[in-house]
Amino acid sequence: MKRAFDILVSGAAMALLAVPLLLLCALVVATSRGPAIHWSKRVGRDNRLFLMPKLRTMRIDAPQLATHLMTDPDQWLTPVGAVLRRYSLDELPQLWSVLAGDMSLVGPRPALFNQDDLVALRNARGVQGLLPGLTGWAQINGRDELPLAQKADFDQEYLQRRSFAFDLAILLLTGWTALTGRGFTR
Repeated sequence: MKRAFDILVSGAAMALLAVPLLLLCALVVATSRGPAIHWSKRVGRDNRLFLMPKLRTMRIDAPQLATHLMTDPDQWLTPVGAVLRRYSLDELPQLWSVLAGDMSLVGPRPALFNQDDLVALRNARGVQGLLPGLTGWAQINGRDELPLAQKADFDQEYLQRRSFAFDLAILLLTGWTALTGRGFTR
């Protein structure tokens, strides 16, 4: 049922958001050098790597690091990058990854390929068997404000509590979190 719901919702959302997404792509290209979409190497289910699309919010010469590992991440942001990130608009292309089966609508957020600290914490908690999500329990409970161990704890709690009803609750709370920019630090 979860996979069918993922396909239905991501397909419908991609159709509804096609024009706004194209406008956002044009805005990214018009305000900075490089492509509109950045394909980020991420850790998926069972620690397999996959390419995940995002609207590009960083300059093309930015280091491939998690934001919390950068000394001054703001120096790498594009002119529209902060706004896209604050309201999670940069995540919209990930609907493609949900449709393709690399991600789910709800699950732990996919770690970067070199984010070994977070991957190890998730492996220790048995979370690696879940599909990563467009949103997740940790996302709505603090996002960037959370230390990695606490993110992994929320991911483990999601693993233990997962159900269709819990997923729906997380999706509804995600809308509020995205609209308010709550938990966003960069």
